[in-house]
Amino acid sequence: MLSFTRFVRSLIFLLVMAIVTIVWAPISMLFAFLPYNQRYYITARWNVTIIWAAKVICGIRYQTKGFENFPDGPAILLSKHQSAWETIFLLMATPRPLVFVFKKEITYIPFFGWAISMLRMIPIDRSKGKDAFAHVVTQGRKRLADGQWIIMFPEGTRIAVGKKGQYKGGGARLAVETNTPVVPIALNSGECWPKNSFTKLPGTVTVSVGKPIPSNGMNAVELMQEVEKWIEAEMRVISPQVYQSEQSK
Repeated sequence: MLSFTRFVRSLIFLLVMAIVTIVWAPISMLFAFLPYNQRYYITARWNVTIIWAAKVICGIRYQTKGFENFPDGPAILLSKHQSAWETIFLLMATPRPLVFVFKKEITYIPFFGWAISMLRMIPIDRSKGKDAFAHVVTQGRKRLADGQWIIMFPEGTRIAVGKKGQYKGGGARLAVETNTPVVPIALNSGECWPKNSFTKLPGTVTVSVGKPIPSNGMNAVELMQEVEKWIEAEMRVISPQVYQSEQSK
């Protein structure tokens, strides 16, 4: 019975998410003429609505720690990635507008892709290899100079709860190239919004922000090692029960 109830709630949430997206995308486009920060704020009301709906319908709450560690200056955020939840939450919750680096195909998604195309994101063509990264560096410099923060997921894709993916160096390379500090973020969203699962589970997501790590004086490999070390250690702080169960297997 409990599983059925959660399924129904997840279905209702999906329908609400679809309706809000269809309605909000054209509304966001109507404000394309506004200054960027205002346009970003209006578009991000979609994110606020979805996070609220997840709380009310599915019982997914959140708590934050370390938000005072966000710097008052340029930064590249490197975050754990367990579900779609953090891509929605972080865009609305950070003190400065975020720039996501993502595959360009996302901009083709009806309504959602059209709306996100209005923001200063960095879509890339992964088939272009080194040229794709050069594009990220060029656009990244512009975005950082304009006052936005860049966010990347160093594991590259969503990772199951209690697991660790291979940390890729793109975000650290960008930080070194632009002489920008990185801010590591640990979170356990997969415990409530599991990877590849339709059913959402009630609970509290913890989002933990670490202190900025300067990029000057380090190469990309050293910098990413520091990021990985902090994130994976912090995961064991915010989700001790998950890692205890993994170790006992």
